[in-house]
Amino acid sequence: MTITGVLTLGLGTLLVIEQAITPGAMIVATFIQARALAPSMQVVALWQQAMTARAARRRLCEFLATAPAEKQGMALPAPEGALAVENLIQAVPGTDTVVLPGVSFALPPGESLAVIGPSAAGKSSLERTLLGIWPPCAGAVRLHGADMARTPRDQVGQHLGYLPQDVELFEGTVAENIARLGSVDSEKVVGAAKDAGLHDLILHLPKGYDTPLGPGGRGLSPGQRQRIGLAHALYGAPRLVVLDEPNSNLDSDGEAALATALGSLREAGVTTVIITHRANILAAVEKILLLCAGAVEAFGRRDEILPRLTRPAQPSRRAL
Repeated sequence: MTITGVLTLGLGTLLVIEQAITPGAMIVATFIQARALAPSMQVVALWQQAMTARAARRRLCEFLATAPAEKQGMALPAPEGALAVENLIQAVPGTDTVVLPGVSFALPPGESLAVIGPSAAGKSSLERTLLGIWPPCAGAVRLHGADMARTPRDQVGQHLGYLPQDVELFEGTVAENIARLGSVDSEKVVGAAKDAGLHDLILHLPKGYDTPLGPGGRGLSPGQRQRIGLAHALYGAPRLVVLDEPNSNLDSDGEAALATALGSLREAGVTTVIITHRANILAAVEKILLLCAGAVEAFGRRDEILPRLTRPAQPSRRAL
């Protein structure tokens, strides 16, 4: 663009000096040249966006290649909450990096489990596998005996509840977000909100359950978004609920509502798995699973595991 402009002005100046054209004609020619090159400049400006879109499409194709399309199988009856993880070996999809070298445990319906461990222990990988986001490399995750990796997602998804650590609400009403952006069943929405201890809080919003939310839940506090996310996870009476740091943004009222919700899930026979770094929520669970470098370091009743975790280190003989 710069070179073309310099050439146009230079040639126009030369023609004006030689009195071949008038100064006004030179200015008009400059405007015509700029208008003629404008479409080309727009193409150049959009080229970076085109390259970004092409790279995103390539990444999407690579991701879809790791999760091939499911074949429609025979419909199974609604599962109970019995969860069994059988010698689960898991690697990051698309790589050979094994993050879970062989995890096994079982939970009967209605039991709650806290998964704890240091950073990079494999907690998030186990969470994604339990939800069926990552297909296992070997072993199986079974809900009421059915292998979740082989069960069509449209059949198993309605029986799962999930609260991520970073709650992402969508643009829509509170009711639509609780109903997982599907058709809003008023009775189920109110029931999920009551189970999450959120009903009274929603009624105090400007339009109650019809209050519109901006992108990402704009207009709500982090604690309110997390509690709506909990109601979202409890919508539709799921049989397995996975909660990732469910009390990270809660105040004392939110903590009390969460404890009440966990008790209600236990009474309803819903199996609950909680990924947590906070010790205060351990009082609300029945079992603890300690992961370290992807391996199970300890698994058992809370009263058996907690003393092992809080036992003070013994001084070495050299120190004595």
